[in-house]
Amino acid sequence: MNHDNTTAVFPTEARWEGDGTHRIPFLAYTNDELYRRELERFFYRGHWCYVGLEAEVPHPGDFKRTVVGERSVIMVRDADGAIHVVENVCAHRGMRFCRERHGNRKEFVCPYHQWSYTLKGELQGVPFRRGVKQDGQVHGGMPADFKTSDHGLTTLKVARRGGVVFASFDPEVEPFESYLGPTILGYFDRLFNGRQLKILGYNRQRIPGNWKLMQENIKDPYHPGLLHTWFVTFGLWRADNKSQLRMDERHRHAAMISTRGSGGKAGQVTQVSSFKESMQLNDPSFLDIVPEPWWGGPTAVMTTIFPSVILQQQVNSVSTRHIQPNGHGSFDFVWTHFGFDDDGEEMTQRRLRQANLFGPAGFVSADDGEVIEFSQQAFESKPFHRAVAELGGRGVEDTEHMVTETLIRGMYRYWRSVMEA
Repeated sequence: MNHDNTTAVFPTEARWEGDGTHRIPFLAYTNDELYRRELERFFYRGHWCYVGLEAEVPHPGDFKRTVVGERSVIMVRDADGAIHVVENVCAHRGMRFCRERHGNRKEFVCPYHQWSYTLKGELQGVPFRRGVKQDGQVHGGMPADFKTSDHGLTTLKVARRGGVVFASFDPEVEPFESYLGPTILGYFDRLFNGRQLKILGYNRQRIPGNWKLMQENIKDPYHPGLLHTWFVTFGLWRADNKSQLRMDERHRHAAMISTRGSGGKAGQVTQVSSFKESMQLNDPSFLDIVPEPWWGGPTAVMTTIFPSVILQQQVNSVSTRHIQPNGHGSFDFVWTHFGFDDDGEEMTQRRLRQANLFGPAGFVSADDGEVIEFSQQAFESKPFHRAVAELGGRGVEDTEHMVTETLIRGMYRYWRSVMEA
């Protein structure tokens, strides 16, 4: 791969400095041509994208409408218990036929011309296929060589593991396990360890920023102990916590692992403006943290699976966070909060309380949505400029500390390898 010969692919303003990944052109967040190429290369080809949890479609006929990139898709469980993902585009005239977010169907019917499909996406019914008989003659109808088998819905390749469902438009995509790689697969299996999942609720928000900024945000251990008052004051995520940063061998996925300290005063954080020594909780149950055996030590693990999902375990709160691009400067962000079927009522309530730290109005996550919006505003006003990601050096490597931007550099090393190919 020749990183210096990028002018044919990238606008001049988007050229990177040499073959580095530590100076990120603002145009990578603002250029519509680059965004369209990202959709094609990361969301529609060669990658697995998150679509949901099996617990969201527990019964035959249950479905969930979601997206892969900007394309509307439906995750559905058929009568035999298999899960399929089909594109929400009628094979006749291209209408998005499904409008509900969730529901139960025995078949899918497009309201425009009533073409009907099985839950596997097979075309099964075409009104007036053999025409209309009138005055002893048959009028219209489909050509004699029309075959329903040629006109099913677009079906995606599906991967299921631990109750989580991923899909890909690319039939040649590599196996899901090798896509994650052994290191990230280990953290995936830590959270989704075979126990039956239980859906607790959803949050949805639209963030006016480029979709990559949320991947960056959760690959960025630099900001949590500086931006988030909650994290630094109560010790949930701080620079002085025991921590590790891990990537797959291609640097597209990452895990940030942290073990909670004691909170309160510490030399490394008392000079941080977001540390509020006097902050007290009116409801101390927000910090009613109960260690769980499956943690294996760490109190928080944030796993980014490129390009579409974040797997969150922050103490007892667990969720998936689905990134849904909506133009180069906007994305929808959907949180699915869950627990486990063997949770007692007390643990379920604990998970729900702690979930209030996250989501659009969360005591922590509201900060992230705001800084992403402000960053995007600056990028749009100054597209010829560049961001700096040099904390911890300019290389890409796993670390045993949080004072680094290595995961962001790793992601852009991978981003460049695909975008410049």
